[in-house]
Amino acid sequence: MDSTSTIVRCIQAAAKDLGLPVPTDLLASHVIGLGLQEAMRVVMPDVDAKYHARMVERYRYHYLSRDHELVLFDGVQEMLLDLSQNGYFLAVATGKSRVGLNRALNAVKLLSLFDATRCADETFSKPHPAMLQELTRELGQDMRRTVMIGDTSHDLLMANNAGAAGIAVEYGAHPVSQLQECTPIYSAANVAQLHQWLSEHA
Repeated sequence: MDSTSTIVRCIQAAAKDLGLPVPTDLLASHVIGLGLQEAMRVVMPDVDAKYHARMVERYRYHYLSRDHELVLFDGVQEMLLDLSQNGYFLAVATGKSRVGLNRALNAVKLLSLFDATRCADETFSKPHPAMLQELTRELGQDMRRTVMIGDTSHDLLMANNAGAAGIAVEYGAHPVSQLQECTPIYSAANVAQLHQWLSEHA
């Protein structure tokens, strides 16, 4: 989903609400993909830890008021349907909470398309490999035949840590140079490129 700018604005609004230093766009986008508690610790390293839970609360308030604005990137729905119809298991590993993920997938009518999902409030946050380990176990799949597609270094490092292949998408939260440092097997500039690569190599 095209959520980077919304997440950044909500983190910044939460900081403003509490009279805390407002993180830059770059810093706020860097924590995308992490669990909320971890994200607030990273984005506010010099702020007293007592504020982290309040930042999460204010972030959720702002995000829930705006999550109806989020849309899928063009071509994502068609790509997911194509992969599903061709017999591939589809799973989500996300920094969102269970409630947040279900709301997001429900809003774009994709909830039933995924075979398994794992959220940051259910296991270790990225880049720990637990999400991918649990998903592959649940689906009875080999990690060596698993591909993690991500727009953050947290996603790709999780793939590396788990022994899965990582594919970078360049139209999301982290700069391309940061994604390349994680040595993905492929890097897609847009959804059409990603879909074509998966069709040819998956």
